[in-house]
Amino acid sequence: MLENVPLFSGLSKAALAEVEQHGSIKTYRKNTIIMNQGDATDSLYVILSGSVKVFISGDDGREAVLNHQGKGEYFGDLALIDKQPRVASVITMESSKFMIISRPDFMKCLSANPEIALNLIRPMTSRIRMLAQNVSSLALLDVYGRVARTLLQMATEQPGGDMVTDKVTQQDIADMVGASRAMVSRILTDLKTGGYISIDKKRITIQQRLPTHW
Repeated sequence: MLENVPLFSGLSKAALAEVEQHGSIKTYRKNTIIMNQGDATDSLYVILSGSVKVFISGDDGREAVLNHQGKGEYFGDLALIDKQPRVASVITMESSKFMIISRPDFMKCLSANPEIALNLIRPMTSRIRMLAQNVSSLALLDVYGRVARTLLQMATEQPGGDMVTDKVTQQDIADMVGASRAMVSRILTDLKTGGYISIDKKRITIQQRLPTHW
């Protein structure tokens, strides 16, 4: 089950089997809260199928989306290191299956397979860079600039040259860029009218280079 999970890449079949022995498998329905911001838990969650949204909430009830994650990705790794409360909440976007590994069991696996540590550190550095870029975007870019940057971040390149995002709603994008859904809707409509993007079943295809300004 873990052969295609980057965190465990490079491990032998025997080592992978050992890791899997320490994990428990759980399936959650769509829109299930897996963890809440501030929870005192210390398990690692590996996404075997499905997808999740990672977000933070303010005292006024507003949400800011930090990330969307899918099969092969994982969350909860910070708590493995510092034992601090969860910094964000996680909710399933569809029916999802996870392998859950407790901190004590993960540390046993880490001791036996130190290469896991490097696999754990690399994505953390990428997340730190992304966080710095997001802070910069909020401070320096207008709403259109933040929307355009978010679309490019979420998209993956296809053989034909197009960039395609996973399924995402206008509200999801609004939460990620700190703007109203109405404003995001206007921007996406204009981009679609201009032939820059197409939208089909909440999946956005970037068909040509997005304009610098709106």
